[in-house]
Amino acid sequence: MWTEGLNTRHLFFTGKGGVGKTSLACATAMSLAESGKKTLIVSTDPASNLDEVFSTLLGTTPTQIESVPHLYGANLDPGAAAAAYRERVVGPYRGKLPPAVIRNMEEQFSGACTTEIAAFDEFVRLMADQEATEHFDHIVFDTAPTGHTLRLLSLPSAWSGYLNTTTAEASCLGPLAGLKDQRRLYELALQKLASPGETTVVLVARPERSSLKEAARTQMELAELEIKNLRLVVNAVYEPEATQDPIALAFARVVTDGLASMPPSLSTLPQSRVPMLPGNVIGTEALELLLHPTKTESEAVELTILDAGSPFEEFVQGIAVDGHGVVMTMGKGGVGKTSVAIRIATELLQAGHSVLLTTTDPAGNIMDLVGDSDFRLEVARIDAEYEVAKYAEAALAKAAETMDEEGLALLREDLRSPCTEEIAIFRAFAEAVAKGEDRFVVIDTAPTGHTILLMDATEAYHREVARTQSDAPDSVKQLLPRLRDPSFTKVVLVALPEPTPVHEAMKLEADLKRAGIEPYGWVVNSSFAQTGVSEPLLAGKASKEAGSVQEIKNLNQRYAVLPWEVQNAVRPVEVLI
Repeated sequence: MWTEGLNTRHLFFTGKGGVGKTSLACATAMSLAESGKKTLIVSTDPASNLDEVFSTLLGTTPTQIESVPHLYGANLDPGAAAAAYRERVVGPYRGKLPPAVIRNMEEQFSGACTTEIAAFDEFVRLMADQEATEHFDHIVFDTAPTGHTLRLLSLPSAWSGYLNTTTAEASCLGPLAGLKDQRRLYELALQKLASPGETTVVLVARPERSSLKEAARTQMELAELEIKNLRLVVNAVYEPEATQDPIALAFARVVTDGLASMPPSLSTLPQSRVPMLPGNVIGTEALELLLHPTKTESEAVELTILDAGSPFEEFVQGIAVDGHGVVMTMGKGGVGKTSVAIRIATELLQAGHSVLLTTTDPAGNIMDLVGDSDFRLEVARIDAEYEVAKYAEAALAKAAETMDEEGLALLREDLRSPCTEEIAIFRAFAEAVAKGEDRFVVIDTAPTGHTILLMDATEAYHREVARTQSDAPDSVKQLLPRLRDPSFTKVVLVALPEPTPVHEAMKLEADLKRAGIEPYGWVVNSSFAQTGVSEPLLAGKASKEAGSVQEIKNLNQRYAVLPWEVQNAVRPVEVLI
């Protein structure tokens, strides 16, 4: 069985969005619990769907999953963690300082840095605080998509190094005394992550070139963090029985070519392959099938004709009406946000518009998917290292106008804080949005959870700028008004025709509306029902699509359905970097 050997106390499941991390993490946790081990499964993804898999409402504290004895679940909630962190810092001063000062402190701790460190503290507590998890034999972490997870796993090293070398007494998180109290836990978490006897990281991939390439990049970055006890699980391997169906044959070729393209470094890892299942992995029965795959004769199914909504070209024409602005593709990892963003950008380019294509995803693979031809498309990627250097240089130059050398030295130390990266990337995002004033900027966003945090940061920064009348760049001051202007910003929700990605996109839509951002419409990507496939396994998947598409149709919003195609029919373009 593919779970054999997954027996360290800490197990991390990570990988590109949509590869099946949650399904495999849940199946592994269930297997450990069924063997009599008291097991806790924790999601570090702000857009967790553990609740849906186990049909159990989970909170931030371990909750018994009734359908599986010995199994408990929890979700790390960044918002709740940030609120608790803020109260720990501000609470002692209530009643001792004027209300205006207290409100000022609360605002200071309402930004993205506070949210990140608070969620990180919860993660460290589960890794390193013996009292917090002493009742559990195993802790299984179902993580956010790769880029967000690498950030999380790098923070023990980043904060330990910063706290061990800084002489500053405060950072963007306020007094450092509280953080320094955490130093022992940060260092212990780092030791446990790097210990092969304590921690196993499972790289989950699909049998596709881009997914395996990202797994190899993750392997390299984890090695730099001294995390080397890795396993590779290739999920959803499609092996059809004899068929002449052209869609099935094309899909099988994608899988075969993907496995053949596996980077050499991955071949050195212990690895397993898990067969594709015909349906969504929700419920313990589906998890059992994932744990114990069985070959059964597939029965022919009758496909339901989908209402495909608007033709895609017409969908994009609606975006182009205002002649410029920002288009943001959003949704769960693995739904094809990047390929949809490229298609939208290409359609706009062909219509004669100037277009910039960029991404906020730390693990974005735009460059892997954009090819070469007669179309000229400007492509950029927000590079964290470059943005941090640019932000630090600007901050020091501004400070040099009023600070002496001692003050500048303290600022240099403060700028080494891991918080600086979040601020720098946020400003780069604001600059990208501002470019929509004279062209179209198509932004391929990070998977849902990271994007929600970015939207939260936007509101927090907007409040801070309004409160302090700071000298923030105009791009930052205008960011939230631009995102709230439906004639300027078009948010496209992307989903697969499956319950989990559709429901997650619906929750994202509700979060956006609470922030005053009205989505433009939906793209349902990679529909097998639209292809007319007849091979039983893929036809079985196709037959389940109608219900999810109907849920979107019931919203009475514009939508378009794209059929599955090799490489999702991304048109090649000439890249101008």
